Amino acid sequence: MPGLTILERTVNGQPGLIAQQDGVTVTVFAFDIAADRITRIWAVRNPDKLRPWTAR
Repeated sequence: MPGLTILERTVNGQPGLIAQQDGVTVTVFAFDIAADRITRIWAVRNPDKLRPWTAR
């Protein structure tokens, strides 16, 4: 997808990813890790909850 950037970040103290479309944060992912495996993935797409990530 043109204009899509994926950034590795710590999200609420957990490994995560930030997806940006043309520089605008559109999704924040957080991963719960146990025994070197991803056991749970949280994704936030609500624009109101993404506001803190827009300045990063």
